[in-house]
Amino acid sequence: MRLSSPIWSRGPLVGLLYFAAWLVLLNYVAPQWMISPGLRFGALLLARPRYWPWLIAGEWAAHLLFRVGSAEDAAWLHAFITNDAAAVLVVGVCIAILRRFGLKATLRTPEDVARMLAAALITAFVNTLLCCTLSNVIHAQMALQSLGSVIGSELLREYLGSLLVVPIMIMAVREPPERQEIARTLLEALFVLLPTMILLLVMLKSSQPLPSFARILALVPVLLFAFRNGWRGAIFAMVLINGGMMAFTRVDLNQFPSTESLLFLAVAGTGALVLGAASDALRRSSRRLSIQNARLEGANRRLDQLARQLSEVARRNLRTEEQQRRYVAAELHDELGQNLTAIQTRVKLAQTRLREAGLSDVATSINDILAHMRAAVRRLLNSLRPTVLDEFGLARALEEGPVRDLLKTAGVDYQLHLRGNLQDLDEDTRITVYRVVQEAATNTVRHAMASRFVLRVLSGRRNGRRMVALDMRDDGVGLGGDHTGSGRRSGHGLQSMRDRVAALGGILRIHISENGTRLRILLPASGREH
Repeated sequence: MRLSSPIWSRGPLVGLLYFAAWLVLLNYVAPQWMISPGLRFGALLLARPRYWPWLIAGEWAAHLLFRVGSAEDAAWLHAFITNDAAAVLVVGVCIAILRRFGLKATLRTPEDVARMLAAALITAFVNTLLCCTLSNVIHAQMALQSLGSVIGSELLREYLGSLLVVPIMIMAVREPPERQEIARTLLEALFVLLPTMILLLVMLKSSQPLPSFARILALVPVLLFAFRNGWRGAIFAMVLINGGMMAFTRVDLNQFPSTESLLFLAVAGTGALVLGAASDALRRSSRRLSIQNARLEGANRRLDQLARQLSEVARRNLRTEEQQRRYVAAELHDELGQNLTAIQTRVKLAQTRLREAGLSDVATSINDILAHMRAAVRRLLNSLRPTVLDEFGLARALEEGPVRDLLKTAGVDYQLHLRGNLQDLDEDTRITVYRVVQEAATNTVRHAMASRFVLRVLSGRRNGRRMVALDMRDDGVGLGGDHTGSGRRSGHGLQSMRDRVAALGGILRIHISENGTRLRILLPASGREH
């Protein structure tokens, strides 16, 4: 069970820790960085406003203790009022105002980095300007030109302190690195930063102009770490390289660097931090894209599996339908056909007696009815399961079968063009091709009022797969000729064609114009099943 401290005790604890950090930093002097203003900006940025009084009290207590212990005269009070006491209040007011404009303690995106650095620069400018102006008014120590130079130098050093400290605080409190990222950064530091630092230190110990080149070359590993390890890597490289250069070279702590050097560090650090945030954002986007791609691939696999299952179910349904058609056709042929033959035989046997009884017209009428019934049964059998398709194959069924008879009887000119081998197609494809052509021809006869029906069938390979292409055209009135408004041509017949084509994974396209209707179908096929 995890124990948490009461809310009322967190404020004093935060203030005490902040007080201790200030005591340490007040005794630390760095020519290039003002660490303590960075600590102030980061603490007020990360802490909730209810902890701010404790932070202010901790900083004031640290400054008072430091001023009293190191003061040589009574001027420490003026220094405390003009520099120490006012600074934390000014920074707090600036952060409170900037939070209303979207300032957040995060560095996840380049926009967040730019917003945070802009806030640090604005806060440093306001704080430096106010403190230097107030100190100069009280003491009247320097001319206006010298005051501007001091403000610029102090502004850059305070900004550099925020540039260095605030990302470290955000990384420690809000956005800690992952273990893999820490291991990768340390490994690259061993093989990249360490040799680079040795080279830079050798250059710094040499005569001019190598030290100037060394400071410029120090930017290279920082940018490299920013690109490869994000803004955390950029901060790590900046701290390590600058700390190493200060530790292993003789630096006069009372001799501050030039404004040009500070400006170079500010620009380089800002660019490295923005580049690191951009690299982090790019990697997060890549990971999200990879996850989305993996999900899409999984969804596509499931959809493909469902599509295969649906296609297989549709194929089974079509096979079941064809089996039922075959069964019904066999029953009609065996039962109804035999009975019609028996009736016709008995009528022939009774013709003599009917003629003697003066009823020869009855026998003739019965024979006509039987002939009509036999023709109707033959058409029904051909519609259910044409024997020519089983006996002679698909090509012969299209050339001489019921499709041609249907069109010829209706006075429609039938033109057939076959290319490729249709004999070795599997049964599902053969039946689908024949049924689609049969349905299209039936629609042409019944609804199109056409005078010509053209069928082209092409069997071949496309991209290594066996395909069958159908192109059917008529010169009728098209679907627009359906004046009933019921859409009969686009109703059950067309839906049946779509279902059959979809069951085989094919494509059906319909083009209707004033010159007629055109249907194009592309079907995948395989060899005949044995």
